[in-house]
Amino acid sequence: MNFYMKYIGVISRCAAQYRGERLEKYGISGYQCTYIINICRNPGISQDRLAKNIFINKSNVTRQLNLLQQNGYVTRQTSNSDKRVTEVYPTQKAIDILPVVFSALGEWNDYITEDFTNEEKAYFLMLLERVAGKSKAYAEKLKVKN
Repeated sequence: MNFYMKYIGVISRCAAQYRGERLEKYGISGYQCTYIINICRNPGISQDRLAKNIFINKSNVTRQLNLLQQNGYVTRQTSNSDKRVTEVYPTQKAIDILPVVFSALGEWNDYITEDFTNEEKAYFLMLLERVAGKSKAYAEKLKVKN
């Protein structure tokens, strides 16, 4: 029996280590890249929406946002339209670091596929997109039940 998640988990953890090494001097962990990207693409996103977009539980999102705020990458404010909602905005520091984050992501992709042909890269990407789509569909079903 193959346990695909074993390999996916190893890739994910190693990728986070790689990003962490590249971004350490900026005060960003390897796991915070996703936050920076999503917040920069969606200024004013609610914490709840961010948690749903990146498939992370709310308490972990809150912890990471606290760190990002302490390091000057995000600001949070109560929504004008709904006082129960906290909106998250990127600071200029986050916007400025975005190209560095994308560079680290690209470097990792290049590294792990450097021995692939162009056809293998395209096929690998297609397979990953299918697996991610199936995973997201499962997560969406859970949201409907909860």
